[in-house]
Amino acid sequence: MKLHASIDGRLRAFIEAQRMFFVATAPLATDGHVNVSPKGLDGTFLVVDEHTVAYLDLTGSGAETVAHLRENGRITLMFCAFEGPPNIVRLHGRGRHVRPGDEGFDAWAARFGVDPPGVRGVVVVEVERVSDSCGFAVPLYEFTEQRDLLTSWAGRRGPEGLAAYRVEKNATSVDGLPALDPEAT
Repeated sequence: MKLHASIDGRLRAFIEAQRMFFVATAPLATDGHVNVSPKGLDGTFLVVDEHTVAYLDLTGSGAETVAHLRENGRITLMFCAFEGPPNIVRLHGRGRHVRPGDEGFDAWAARFGVDPPGVRGVVVVEVERVSDSCGFAVPLYEFTEQRDLLTSWAGRRGPEGLAAYRVEKNATSVDGLPALDPEAT
């Protein structure tokens, strides 16, 4: 493993070339559940600068990342090379969830250049630690295509249906921590 002072040009190129990444967060309680979520819809992740990354948070079946960020802000993003030379990059930092209607949301959302249905916020991460390692045991996979199931599902639900879904499924984490405010969905 090698530590880096920032997301330099080589690391940025590697990160931006990956089609999938993983987000890990955890509550403060030792009996709480650690969460790892895969992400990867084209256009929903960006490297802002050498110490900041962001991704669009899309409506899903849970809101663990949002709940954990509200509670303690700790977050790790991991990028693995599934094609080409082996490599794993981890970005450890402090994150925040910027919701539609929050100050700065429109500016953050505009940076992505995509507007998939179901966006419930932008996760902004101030990166405090950057490392990479070999990834020798990560299998090789060939990318076939993006799935459109999440965006199709969100498009069919529409804004009102998504708001109702978030009230039902995204108000708290599996450990009962507050996630999305029902009155703000």
